[in-house]
Amino acid sequence: MEPVREGNRTAVTEFILLGLGRGSGFQIVPFVTFLVIYIITMLGNSFLVLIIRADSQLHTPMYFFLMNLSLLDLCYSTTIAPRAMVSFLAGRKAISYNRCATQFFFFALFLTTEAFFLAVMAFDRYTAICNPLRYPTTMSKWVCIQLVVGSYIGGCVNSMVQTGFTFTLHYCGSNEIDHFFCDGPPLISLSCSYTYINNLVMFTLCGLIIAITALIVLVSYIYIISTILRMRSAEGRRRAFSTCTSHMMAVTLFYGTTAFMYAQPTWLSSLYQRKVVSVFYTLFIPMLNPLIYSLRNKDVKNALRRTMGKQCLKK
Repeated sequence: MEPVREGNRTAVTEFILLGLGRGSGFQIVPFVTFLVIYIITMLGNSFLVLIIRADSQLHTPMYFFLMNLSLLDLCYSTTIAPRAMVSFLAGRKAISYNRCATQFFFFALFLTTEAFFLAVMAFDRYTAICNPLRYPTTMSKWVCIQLVVGSYIGGCVNSMVQTGFTFTLHYCGSNEIDHFFCDGPPLISLSCSYTYINNLVMFTLCGLIIAITALIVLVSYIYIISTILRMRSAEGRRRAFSTCTSHMMAVTLFYGTTAFMYAQPTWLSSLYQRKVVSVFYTLFIPMLNPLIYSLRNKDVKNALRRTMGKQCLKK
């Protein structure tokens, strides 16, 4: 694809994804690693979606949000992993300008929506444990749908702003992205435009989203822990803690990595550090979420037994 001239500058019409290294050859080890992780992610999240849909006893707000989180992780991983694996094996690692913008838009959409989802799930647990009598009305089916839709709307707004600011920059020099997908920091560092405003917008918006959603999670769990500690029944405390520990593990992993990536100015960390951390939150977290929520969850295990039992009876 030939570059396009804008006045006395040459505008970039495609980018080169360097992957996890800077060489132009095949990257077999990253390809195999990403393939294994992607397969586990697809199987694990698909399993959670199917088992929640199949078992009527899991048709509760908590599992409704968990099912939507799994669907989101399926989309999230599919936005990044397949294109990255192609670039690892392709001799020419080019991605067109428009495809790069599209990948960045959906990546930002799903990443932001996941932050809102985790906050919504924390609020759901707070309502269930701290206000159990009002839980059926507070977390009605209509309210749950509104919270999911609202999370996607919030993610879409942030994604449109980030994509608009990033892809209105001029790219007139090198077109090599030192990354395995089209992300904001490496794209901004590649631009020949004045990028202070872009860095400020990314830092401010992402910092606010992470801070607000993390604060909702933190306040929810302060009230949850306070309520659990006042319970007289040891069994009640154990059950309450068991429904929250999985979510807290997922929250810690997600916010720890995304805060490093987007809640600080791009010049405070190297692109190599960001590339390593991004492998974790784009691939490992969507893979680990179904394992965290299913392996530590008796309801999911019992639902699997019931489903398997029904299949055996049909035979």
